[in-house]
Amino acid sequence: MSKSSIVDSVSAYIHIPFCRRRCFYCDFPITVVGDKSNPDSPMLEEYVRFLCTEIEGIKSPNIPLQTVFFGGGTPSLLPVKFLARILTGLDKVLGIDPDAEISLEIDPGTFTLEQLQGYQSLGVNRFSLGVQGFQDQLLAVCGRSHRLADIEGSIDLIRQAGVTNFSLDLISGLPNQTLQQWEESLQKAVAIAPSHLSCYDLVVESVTPFGKQYQPGIKPLPDDETTANMYRLAASLLTAAGYEHYEISNYARDGRQCAHNRVYWQNEPYYGFGMGAASYIEGRRLTRPRTRRQYYDWVESGCIIDCPPSSSLDQLLETLMLGLRLKEGVNLKYLSQKFGSGVIGKILKSSERYLEKNWLQINEDKILKLTDPEGFLFSNTVLTHLFQVIEKIYPNPESQGIQES
Repeated sequence: MSKSSIVDSVSAYIHIPFCRRRCFYCDFPITVVGDKSNPDSPMLEEYVRFLCTEIEGIKSPNIPLQTVFFGGGTPSLLPVKFLARILTGLDKVLGIDPDAEISLEIDPGTFTLEQLQGYQSLGVNRFSLGVQGFQDQLLAVCGRSHRLADIEGSIDLIRQAGVTNFSLDLISGLPNQTLQQWEESLQKAVAIAPSHLSCYDLVVESVTPFGKQYQPGIKPLPDDETTANMYRLAASLLTAAGYEHYEISNYARDGRQCAHNRVYWQNEPYYGFGMGAASYIEGRRLTRPRTRRQYYDWVESGCIIDCPPSSSLDQLLETLMLGLRLKEGVNLKYLSQKFGSGVIGKILKSSERYLEKNWLQINEDKILKLTDPEGFLFSNTVLTHLFQVIEKIYPNPESQGIQES
């Protein structure tokens, strides 16, 4: 982005690509460093240097960052001194609000108590622990580098450091995973009592080892009925335990929703920095190069962003797709003002079948939302139909825009 750009984004995502190994379901842009990675590796220092150079190319916005999210990869493989350098660069260029939510993804067995305390001293106030499961067999099947003992040790370190705001990640629909195992993982997670839980259904990407081995719904993967029951079980068990199901895959205690991720779901602008990171700035979505060498070349060339802004149609589809992920849904009055009442009327007309099925609901305030859990569970079906309807209404959005009809 050019120095002349001034953006009112309040959030920044920073990609830390280093991992001990690549999990069998992962298609993220990462660099594998092995199980005995060197925290003083010149490779880590080089990456941080290029990352900070990219950040320095941004002109200061009008307001400081309210959320910062370090994702990966495995950000907990990054030494405290390097994280300090990145945060210092962000604060110098963009500013970080004193009360900002600063999140860091960590993996079991990749950090020490001293390291955790060091992150805290820099202002990190939210941690996301990539547990994925509580069965060694399933962890091995996934290619994870940790085991149950590592999870237990990491939870102990989190408690010793006095961390109160932390999340656990879990995955359902794994090869040979049973409903009983999934319930066991949920119960163990509840017993740990994190402030937040993310429960993701396995997505089999074609370029991954899982994608080359398995077909969704075919053994050893659980069938569709079983994965649907896994989703229903999570919703029932976690809400009964006091967690709010505030987004399709996310649950939180009161006041502990992930503020950073809400920026995505509300389709608001955000910065993205680092290899493969995505940003949404000035109506333009940009994904950076997915390899270190290509990313370094891009930074050295001046971080040139040359992509068209999203069309009105794209903005409408994105707002629907992201907003309906949230429990509170989307405000149709707002959509009418922004995109025209004609298109909203047709959205409502095409939604009747899903309102009858009780997958969708609309209240007196014109809030359209998916029901929990059935609407969330069939969200892809609902959205696919809505998109088809909208795209038929506006076949050439670039030339005519979103107009009332």
